Amino acid sequence: MKKLGLLITLVLAVTACTKEPVNTKVKGDVFGTFYEVTYHSETNENYRTQFDSLFTVINNSMSNYQTDSDIAKYNRREIEVVDNHFVNVFIASKKIFKETKGVFDPTIGILVNAWDFGSEKNPKPIDSVKVDSLMQYVGFNRMLLSGNRIRESYPRPYLDFNAIAKGYAVDVIGDFLLREKVTNFMVNVGGELVARGQNVETKKGWTVGIENPNFDGSQTYDKVFVLKDEAMATSGTYRKFKIDENGNRYAHIIDTKTGYPTKTNILSASVIAENCMLADGYATALQAMGLEGVKQFLSKHKELKAYIIFENENKEYESIGFNNFPE
Repeated sequence: MKKLGLLITLVLAVTACTKEPVNTKVKGDVFGTFYEVTYHSETNENYRTQFDSLFTVINNSMSNYQTDSDIAKYNRREIEVVDNHFVNVFIASKKIFKETKGVFDPTIGILVNAWDFGSEKNPKPIDSVKVDSLMQYVGFNRMLLSGNRIRESYPRPYLDFNAIAKGYAVDVIGDFLLREKVTNFMVNVGGELVARGQNVETKKGWTVGIENPNFDGSQTYDKVFVLKDEAMATSGTYRKFKIDENGNRYAHIIDTKTGYPTKTNILSASVIAENCMLADGYATALQAMGLEGVKQFLSKHKELKAYIIFENENKEYESIGFNNFPE
């Protein structure tokens, strides 16, 4: 009987040692969308509380939808000193602003609101006089940082980091997991992604997809591939748009030079970059450039991989990859 008991013990021990690793998956709502974090931890610890706490901190810093956030207070001229999260996003935004020659400009938020695409609802129709009067508040080149203090010239610009803050939040969650010695994970916030290591259940990189630009709200995928040790963000005009009385469709991305909704044949721009904050910002910029502008820009920025879905002259969808975007 002792030998049988010893044999059973050995069998159980071998079984325990060969047990396949399992991911932990945490889901929730944030920033008006969803988040999903999939990771493998040797301790099987659930980090939901920590994730939600980090999202709250970022909201308190940069949410234009939250009246007591730093950015809301700044826009009401109540504060000049901001937190480090705000500083990180400001610096990245300035980099993208300069490299895109102002196509990406977080001070365009005042026009985003005026066209009723932003955090402040505006039911009144907008005309050229209103656009011209608001354009005086646009110009990220007039803003500087001195430590954690914002310096600007007047009239004081209105800041809106919605085109980059979601990507930054993805990076913050990813950095937290790395500090916890978690090296295999994928963070997904509303389709903005960072993937590290591998999916331990499949023993491969993380499978991701790029949606087709379906204006009816349905969800199908144009491209599916493996993302590993990189970040990706997508900007599209097929979900946030308006149609006027003549049937013209207007995108939610505002032209920073004119103050009017961007007219572009690009329906979706996906960017892979070293971090999700940069991918998010550049995806927005590419969306606004138009296809020829994208080609010129990416020929000079080989560090960015991009995938563009656009509408050709025959109103048919086409796609094109740049700088070795994954097949």
